[in-house]
Amino acid sequence: MINTMVNLDEIQYEYEDPGDLLDSIAKRGIAIAVQVNVVKGGYVCVDGRKRLSACAILVKQNPKFNRVPVVLMNDYSKAGSSFWGHTQNLH
Repeated sequence: MINTMVNLDEIQYEYEDPGDLLDSIAKRGIAIAVQVNVVKGGYVCVDGRKRLSACAILVKQNPKFNRVPVVLMNDYSKAGSSFWGHTQNLH
């Protein structure tokens, strides 16, 4: 899993009423990254539709809400022992 920031329009998701989350995100931003899977041409939301929906509303008032923190759930490109600074398995 990799944490990064992506543009809101690169994430496929179904709109869901953000409810009280809208005010919270407006004041504090997204506290917990949205979980997405990497797909050809972008990302698909796995968890966080309300957070993304809140950002879609808020971006009309402030462009900072266009960049969303995400966790890439299916990207293991940096997994393995080389990720930890080793070139061979030391187990």
